[in-house]
Amino acid sequence: MKPAIGALLLCAMLLAISQLSANSVSTRPGLNSMQFRLGGDTYAELRKAPNKAVNRPNPMENDPQAVAAGKLLFADHCSECHGDDATGGRKGPSLRVSDVQNATPGTLFWLLTNGVVRKKMPAWSKLPEPQRWQLVRFLRSPEAVPNASTDGSTKP
Repeated sequence: MKPAIGALLLCAMLLAISQLSANSVSTRPGLNSMQFRLGGDTYAELRKAPNKAVNRPNPMENDPQAVAAGKLLFADHCSECHGDDATGGRKGPSLRVSDVQNATPGTLFWLLTNGVVRKKMPAWSKLPEPQRWQLVRFLRSPEAVPNASTDGSTKP
């Protein structure tokens, strides 16, 4: 009889702990169970780009069709994780934040090419190089960041 009571108490305690954990996560402002949770190093990978990549210019910077093409590519390849409007989704962080918007085109291209394996972002190196540059062009365009504030910061 005593082992059964002990097991019952243990189950009740585990249930109470799991309920408290669920409540503490769901009551955080701005987060729900379907959104990506930001860690302190969410955008740290941007700082790992080598200088050669950081200084690489976007050859499609002045191509008027690159933004539209990048928008279509984003919808096909990126929105599932980063959200339709790039504000973040259940698998990936916002791309509207200043860390991303202030990154050089070469840095973004490097990150797209190499991915972030430990964060489950795939490497898009098999996507043709011009298409990766179009994505970079779109990510840095006003279309990708329609609500950017005038001080240069954006909401995650």
